[in-house]
Amino acid sequence: MKKFLVLVANGNETIEVLTVVDYLRRADIKVDIASTEEGLDLVTSHDVAYKADIMFDDIKEEDYFGLYIPGGTKGAYSLRDNENVLDLVKRFNDEGKIIAAICAGPVVLNEAGVLFDKKATSFPSMKGEMDKTKTYVDDEIIVTDKNITTSRGAALTNYLALKLIEIIKDKDTAKDIKHQTKHEAVEKYFGFEF
Repeated sequence: MKKFLVLVANGNETIEVLTVVDYLRRADIKVDIASTEEGLDLVTSHDVAYKADIMFDDIKEEDYFGLYIPGGTKGAYSLRDNENVLDLVKRFNDEGKIIAAICAGPVVLNEAGVLFDKKATSFPSMKGEMDKTKTYVDDEIIVTDKNITTSRGAALTNYLALKLIEIIKDKDTAKDIKHQTKHEAVEKYFGFEF
């Protein structure tokens, strides 16, 4: 069974790394967290220690149907400045694999040049760094264009995860995870439905 890849570095946003991994695994989607650092032990932007599953150099591309890049400025910039990461993103895009990013993460996609023909969004302060993006969208919380899905920030991470579950599996599975995590109560309280 193919898996989904999460690319990380020290300084990625805690919520954006771990929530997506948690939700996808709840949906029985196999996920590997791949460290681009010197080891498997990492620290998030808010000093939460965690362990990656594999090293970046051990990625076997044929084992994965997609990848995700979390934000957290320091981590996202580290990924953006890594030529091997950019090359991997380009190859995944060329093969039409699912690609997602949130917050500062879309700057990696921008730098890789995979947004030249797509709509995308990011954390608002990153807008100026999205210069290779065909259409920057700042009035939607999640933007999907072809194989690429982007979102704006940490508060939206659970909704991005649900969107990925819908894309990878189906709406019913996303609805089940939404129910497990009590999103209905939040949506009822605030008067909206995702």
